Amino acid sequence: MTPAERMCSPQGSVTRMKILATLTFLFATIGCVRDARTGGHDIAPQTLSPAGAAAQTPSPKEPLPDGVLKLIKAYPEHIVGGAANEVRWEDGSVMAYDDGQRNKTFIELLDRPDLEDGFRFGYDTKAETPGVNHDPGRIRYEPFFLKMYGATKEQVKANLVEVVWLPKTVNQKILVTRVNGVNEKVKMISEELDRTPEFKRYLENIGGTFNWRRISGTDRLSTHSFGITIDINTRYSNYWQWDCKCKDEGARLTYRNQIPMQVVEVFEKHGFIWGGRWYHYDTMHFEYRPELLTN
Repeated sequence: MTPAERMCSPQGSVTRMKILATLTFLFATIGCVRDARTGGHDIAPQTLSPAGAAAQTPSPKEPLPDGVLKLIKAYPEHIVGGAANEVRWEDGSVMAYDDGQRNKTFIELLDRPDLEDGFRFGYDTKAETPGVNHDPGRIRYEPFFLKMYGATKEQVKANLVEVVWLPKTVNQKILVTRVNGVNEKVKMISEELDRTPEFKRYLENIGGTFNWRRISGTDRLSTHSFGITIDINTRYSNYWQWDCKCKDEGARLTYRNQIPMQVVEVFEKHGFIWGGRWYHYDTMHFEYRPELLTN
């Protein structure tokens, strides 16, 4: 008897019934398991990896914030990478980029900033008169500068080098840091301005470079503390505290400046921002902050 004939015989009918009963039992069991896991609701089928585990679709990598990219570009010897909310230093340590605090007042931005806040105001090399409280560069996350240039006066001093400022027309010795090649950039600025004797009066009698101190009227460290700042001749400079005869950062100010833009442009070309582009103007002040001049 062939297999087909056996299935059609009476004995085959019994076999068929046993198979159908077994299948019915199996489907009922599967339904119970499904109901126990999902409350009786259908669930979407899962895609299994070759190993049989449920595959998780990786979320796309978050792009780095523009400010993190600018820090990496501006300080390649120190900042070697980052993520959506951190910068990574060359020693492997990380620093938070955004503290998550929104709607800070202007004074809070100055006193309790994070790295992201440092980019709150765009630095515009074409702007003439700053708007109210538009102070690009005055918002500084202090731990960033302490880590990069030195956490104490002694640590900063260990990296200071002497530069002869405008050797042909002024010939004044000044101290600046060698970190980030700041001393070499100052030399380039000096050489270029030494070819413009018509600006000598603004550039002689340097008002100051390295000086570990607090900003007048605040508890914030001045960037003079890090050896990255030059104050040119104070005789031809304007400073908001001198002019308003106050230290109130909420005061309404009238902008003043005497420094020629040709001088400013030379400094900016080499990564120094100018305090004359601040609402709280400080026109003698030039500070190495290439991240604010990086596209």
